[in-house]
Amino acid sequence: MIKNIFAVFIFIFILIVGGFFYLQNQMNFSHGDFSGEKDFTIEKGADAMEIGENLESEGLISNSKLFVFYLWKHNLRGKIIAGDYVISSNLTIADIAVLITTKKEDNQIKITIPEGWRNLKIAERLKSNKLPVDEFETLSKDPKYFQGKYGYDFLNDIPNGYDLEGYLFPDTYFFTKDASAEMIIKKMLDNFERKVLADMILEIKSQGKSLYEIISMASVIEGEVRSQDDRKLVSGIFWNRIKSGQPLQSCATLAYVLGENKKQYSYADTQVDSPFNTYQNPGLPPGPISNPGISAIEAAIYPVETTYNYFLSNPQTGETVFSRTLDEHNTNKVKNGL
Repeated sequence: MIKNIFAVFIFIFILIVGGFFYLQNQMNFSHGDFSGEKDFTIEKGADAMEIGENLESEGLISNSKLFVFYLWKHNLRGKIIAGDYVISSNLTIADIAVLITTKKEDNQIKITIPEGWRNLKIAERLKSNKLPVDEFETLSKDPKYFQGKYGYDFLNDIPNGYDLEGYLFPDTYFFTKDASAEMIIKKMLDNFERKVLADMILEIKSQGKSLYEIISMASVIEGEVRSQDDRKLVSGIFWNRIKSGQPLQSCATLAYVLGENKKQYSYADTQVDSPFNTYQNPGLPPGPISNPGISAIEAAIYPVETTYNYFLSNPQTGETVFSRTLDEHNTNKVKNGL
């Protein structure tokens, strides 16, 4: 009898603890069903339930009741500020609750990180917004810290001695003015984990590749072309070059090595001694050269089979011009002013 009562007690305890962690996860990690940003207006006098239902109906949060519960738990129901807000798709229930209950002049800082930015560029953006750049630069060089503390399995492939370049997902973020560098990086890594889906990881493994290789390739593609269709073709060309032992000969890696983008690179530029110079070294660069967006990552995972061997970008229009032979490629260079 006592054993049965004890078993029931343990079962109830497990349910309570499990429920608590489920609620915490939903409030701090779940997101609405949309991408990008949406405008949202809170009318004067609107109560928490009405606001929560409006947020849910517009797909900005997953559960209005959890939203109201979060406001109640943190004593925020009476602190809601009427007005117009911009809600980003990477904001959680907790983020939105803080956003709408903080005075505008003391509100979160909106920071946009474009696709293809390096960690150094992100640091400059943080510095210009008076966020902790020194701490950011230190922590962004320590993937194992975040892997160990937060259990990010997707960081397992990063070799010793390499940083988080490639994994700080480009997006629009909202940070409080007193945000720590750790929380800034964590938010970007959480976003990466949400965007790079489980079926994408399975596809990468089925190809016999590592996520680190994919992100490295994606970062190169990000710097080469803009169109998604073109990116998948370029991905096919690059993977074919790797398969045949040819160098990638990517101008994006030259830009990384030299620290500047040029309309056309000289022969001397292609001879620069660097492991990231893919004119001199076959295969992928040793690691990502930037933080690619989801379009470039998808292109790296899902290349299009192609008989093209060369490509170039028109410096005026940005159009990608493909060719099968070197003679055809050289002709296209002249036609496009290169």
